[in-house]
Amino acid sequence: MNPTFQRIMAEVTRLTRAGKLKEATAAIKSALGGASAPAGRKNAQVVDVQARTVPQGAPAPATSQFTSASHTEAAGMRKYKLYVPPRAGAKALPLVVMLHGCTQNPDDFAAGTRMNELALERDFVVLYPAQGQTANVSRCWNWFKHNHQQRGRGEPLILAGMTQAVMRQHNIDPQRVYVAGLSAGGAMAAILGDTYPDLFAAVGVHSGLATGAATNVQGALSAMKSGGAASAPSGQTPPTIVFHGDQDTTVHPANGEQAVAARAGATAPEQEQGRSDNGHAYTRRIYREAGGNVQAEHWTVHGGGHAWSGGSARGSYTDAKGPDASEEMLRFFWANKLHTTH
Repeated sequence: MNPTFQRIMAEVTRLTRAGKLKEATAAIKSALGGASAPAGRKNAQVVDVQARTVPQGAPAPATSQFTSASHTEAAGMRKYKLYVPPRAGAKALPLVVMLHGCTQNPDDFAAGTRMNELALERDFVVLYPAQGQTANVSRCWNWFKHNHQQRGRGEPLILAGMTQAVMRQHNIDPQRVYVAGLSAGGAMAAILGDTYPDLFAAVGVHSGLATGAATNVQGALSAMKSGGAASAPSGQTPPTIVFHGDQDTTVHPANGEQAVAARAGATAPEQEQGRSDNGHAYTRRIYREAGGNVQAEHWTVHGGGHAWSGGSARGSYTDAKGPDASEEMLRFFWANKLHTTH
């Protein structure tokens, strides 16, 4: 057991049993490196580690449009940034929704994943929803709360509504809308795939957790330490690609296995070994349906930690030594289209 989590769980358990829920939350926040809650703020919940800070406003490629806006649903408002390549409008383009991790923001995540540069090269639109500190003190998506795990409620409602609004405002191909995320963002990407399979054609989960891995803070810490409660495939989850470092001490690699199992079940995979040009070895497992279509891919990055594999040092939570998660996710996404009935 990781000694940090051992200490956290012991303290949280003691405080929870004593009925000191506010103090238990503060202990979690302190141990995981979250910023202090603003004065008067109660029950702030932080489930991740502190990322290093990068300058705001990471530059987008020349001639690009990287704009800020906001979207409001009954469940609340969230800001976002949108990258639109210069050739947009002439034809319907794919849309990739990118969900940042705790303490990150859209500029940071765009810089670390290099997704805007790839969108400029390949003509697709990128939506970066932004979690606010009023919703979570460390800007984590609230994947570990039961009221943010269902269709038509909480953050899934806000994020799906935001995606649909962008689709209405721009020439987006409704069969090619995808969602990916890192850590807390990866966990929320999994939730969006499960709750809105009629919107997202494929899902990317990087260093994240499966839908329903936890429903409260204490359960989240347990899932992050050793994996969440495994759930049977729903049959509705879109094709899913998972990246996870086998040395991740923040979100246990077992969570990657469970995110894959949510789509592929007990299907026996094809397996290949390889090594990134930049250093890390990896194991890639491919899960197919009976007809041969790929259900899921699982990339285990050997020696990788809690970071976006193959990412740029311009952003936080990146590891340039790994295979390129951005490239591989796009390859996986482009192989999948939503089969609409209208």
